[in-house]
Amino acid sequence: MLNENVLAKVKTLTESAKYDVSCSSSGTVRKAEKGFLGNTVGGIGICHSFADDGRCVSLLKIMLTNNCIYDCAYCINRRSNDIPRATLSVNELVTLTMEFYRRNYIEGLFLSSGVVRNPDYTMERLVRVAKDLRLIHKFNGYIHLKSIPGASRELVNEAGLYADRMSVNIEIPKEESLKLLAPEKDHKSVFTPMTYIKQGILINKEDQKKYRHTPRFVPAGQSTQMIVGATAESDKDILYLSSSLYHTPTMRRVYYSGYISVNTYDKRLPVLKQPPLVRENRLYQADWLMRFYQFDVKEIVDDTNPNLDLEVDPKLGWALRHPEFFPVDINSADYEMILRVPGIGVKSAMLIISSRRFSKLGFYSLKKIGVVMKKAQYFITCNELPTMTINEISPENVRSLLLPRPKKKIDENQLIIPFSDDN
Repeated sequence: MLNENVLAKVKTLTESAKYDVSCSSSGTVRKAEKGFLGNTVGGIGICHSFADDGRCVSLLKIMLTNNCIYDCAYCINRRSNDIPRATLSVNELVTLTMEFYRRNYIEGLFLSSGVVRNPDYTMERLVRVAKDLRLIHKFNGYIHLKSIPGASRELVNEAGLYADRMSVNIEIPKEESLKLLAPEKDHKSVFTPMTYIKQGILINKEDQKKYRHTPRFVPAGQSTQMIVGATAESDKDILYLSSSLYHTPTMRRVYYSGYISVNTYDKRLPVLKQPPLVRENRLYQADWLMRFYQFDVKEIVDDTNPNLDLEVDPKLGWALRHPEFFPVDINSADYEMILRVPGIGVKSAMLIISSRRFSKLGFYSLKKIGVVMKKAQYFITCNELPTMTINEISPENVRSLLLPRPKKKIDENQLIIPFSDDN
């Protein structure tokens, strides 16, 4: 049973963990097995993440401790902050996870930690949590472990035997900016465990081809996170780094976290009234283009356009800058070009390719397929589409037509019904 002391710690540690956004479940499958508790098939500290197939997965998102030897300017848990501190023992955290699972609160665990004593000491405790869950309690649910920068290869490799996914946060895209805000850290301590994880996954895949019962090693790959807006890096700097990470076969996701002013007293940090959420959203959209829409990073941002347009999504922005590629004939263009049409997603593009084999597609059939015709109509030609295209209207006019209209201010006097004494 959970006592009040443990629950008080949980409240503190889940609050400290909320700034880490890299906790999306990967959709990895652990089938229910005889003698094991839980599977990954389809309150306090519980986050709702989405798997690759769209399922909502509940995870216990918590830190082992929010004590930390580092004094990173952007972190709420920095050494110099006067905040409530708490530490869970390995047994307390294991018991907590099992109790939450048995009550059907969660389907998995997202575990991170502040660095205490040294990276290896902290990493060893994280490994013990995952190991006890898997081997002693036979927990077969999803586990995401944060690898501690600077941890040894042996501990990272052991962690990979029990975790479904592992991650190491880059935090700041450029080394010089990281040194400014976190002088005790460097990129080498981040990229080294990333390399350990990558090598472990690749070796494991080769072993599985040779040996049938080879234990899985981080089957859901690895992820990382970058803070957006804490330093002066452009979107080009961020996306070029993301692109290089995606060329690593084991990197599944890069997360972007709009900087939240948690330490306003530190003069090294910008003063923001609110997090740059629109910019964060644009970066995710650009990331999606690189991963699923066959865009090269150089097509999205370059020296002329180092930052994403905050008014339109990156795909529409590219189309407006390159009217020479349009209009696209929906009934004859290849899949790659159809993917580049604003308003057409991956599923819609596949449906267009399969449907046009039977009949020519027009306005209403495209709308039925799921194409956002409000956008797409200016970039395509098909049957029954009288709208003029981008080259006839001009990119500037198309942009103005697609920009959201500002909301009209309501005259407050209209909400008041005047009554005279004569009535």
